[in-house]
Amino acid sequence: MKFTRKLHEGIFLKRYKRFFADVEFQGQTVVAHVPNTGSMKGVNTTGMACLISESDNPERKLKFTLEMVKAPTGSWVGVNTATPNTVVRETVLRVIGTGASEKGSFAHWANFDEAKPEYKISAETRLDFMLKKKDTGKMHFIEVKNVTLGEDGVAKFPDAVTERGQKHLRELMALMDEGHTAELLFTVQRSDCTSFTAADDIDPEYGRLLREAQKKGMMISPHIIDLSPTEVTLSETKLKVEL
Repeated sequence: MKFTRKLHEGIFLKRYKRFFADVEFQGQTVVAHVPNTGSMKGVNTTGMACLISESDNPERKLKFTLEMVKAPTGSWVGVNTATPNTVVRETVLRVIGTGASEKGSFAHWANFDEAKPEYKISAETRLDFMLKKKDTGKMHFIEVKNVTLGEDGVAKFPDAVTERGQKHLRELMALMDEGHTAELLFTVQRSDCTSFTAADDIDPEYGRLLREAQKKGMMISPHIIDLSPTEVTLSETKLKVEL
């Protein structure tokens, strides 16, 4: 995913009312939209460098959007939760669209020839992606989760209690019981982690369900997102899962 404009660097001052942040930019304080419903634990710190995007859409109330904040480790951390779905969609369509065998971390996606985003499985739930093999009817469901929390080189999810995430795990396991396959793709928007685990201290029920899903055969795929001021991509780098 390429940004339409290179991101601006500023200084993160504070986050408030969940979706607003004050940022010091070019000698003044500007208000940026924060597209993140989580706690942003570990990067919600005054005085850290940050990157903001600028929109020229006259209908937007806020001109700027907070995209990344620098962690104490020096790694940029992507905080825009819309970014992962965009880069995953680009990668899924590329893999399926090649029509050839794919090597690497995403090779299993090449076994399918159709992809549908925002796939509705019930009146209340849409999953991020459904991959389908037309001649067999086999379906593979992918739910994308955004990871910003990192502690001592370990990426953790979630950074706040997520009843929605718990619900998705139960629904994915039910689909597996029907004979389909399922995958949780944890997009780790930081480069300073080497392994992944559940944040049991924050949401123990999510951790319990994640371990149950892993035992049932669900794919747990924590991948690093490569971040830069001009582009964001889903990398082949897959972290070690330690549940």
